[in-house]
Amino acid sequence: MAETNPPAIRILMLHGFTNSGSIFHAKTKALEKHLRKAFPGLHLSYPTGPVRLDPKDIPGYDPSDPNASDIEGYGWWRRSDTADPPEYLDLDRGLETIADVLRSEGPFDGVVGFSQGACAAAFVASLLEGESRKRRFQEAQRKDTNLAIPFPAAFEGLQDRLKFGVAYCGFLAPGPRFQGFYEGGIETPMLHVLGSLDSVVEESRSKALINACGGESKTQVLRHPGGHFVPSSRQYLDGVVEFIKQCLGASERKDELQGEENVEDMEVPF
Repeated sequence: MAETNPPAIRILMLHGFTNSGSIFHAKTKALEKHLRKAFPGLHLSYPTGPVRLDPKDIPGYDPSDPNASDIEGYGWWRRSDTADPPEYLDLDRGLETIADVLRSEGPFDGVVGFSQGACAAAFVASLLEGESRKRRFQEAQRKDTNLAIPFPAAFEGLQDRLKFGVAYCGFLAPGPRFQGFYEGGIETPMLHVLGSLDSVVEESRSKALINACGGESKTQVLRHPGGHFVPSSRQYLDGVVEFIKQCLGASERKDELQGEENVEDMEVPF
């Protein structure tokens, strides 16, 4: 009997602040190569955030540079400098853009994000957890009716929950506005890849996201001795691949068990 190839997996790739889908693609070539070797037929989608940034919003901007106005950078939202507690401007546009990709190219098996994209990846994993997540948004609003945002309408009726998420240099969105994403904890399996020399994202914010995913006893954390980037050394690429394999295997076993339970629950004519 001929062997059948496993179904191809689909992964959503979310870039960081000031980048774009194409730039993130270029920066993750080593990761892509490793993933394609491990998962034949892999589909990676690299959307670009809808918020085009002013050149002055981009680190290293020099107004005296004659080419400064040609710099392009995008984000999934912009953080308000005046709101207290913090507010993410245009977050609804960012989530709508991601939802459109999920709807047109999905269903997806997992999400990978870097920096702001890692925060967004955790948002996406949370929002796809179904009715339980909607209830937790309601709980968050009951606790703080003035600030907590409602469940985003763009994510109504989308695909089933993701099998995994990978957050490079991720962080928790601060303040009560975003509590619905984290209320009760994110249940989707997440791998957090952190650089010990990261000077962009404070360690406390990365730890807060880890805690929102159940803490280090329940979620997986991979640390490397570098800074704010996606590491390309083999051991860290292997770590991501092994995590995804574990998650896909656990999902398959869960489906098998559910199938067995459904058979046992059938009404039989004898």
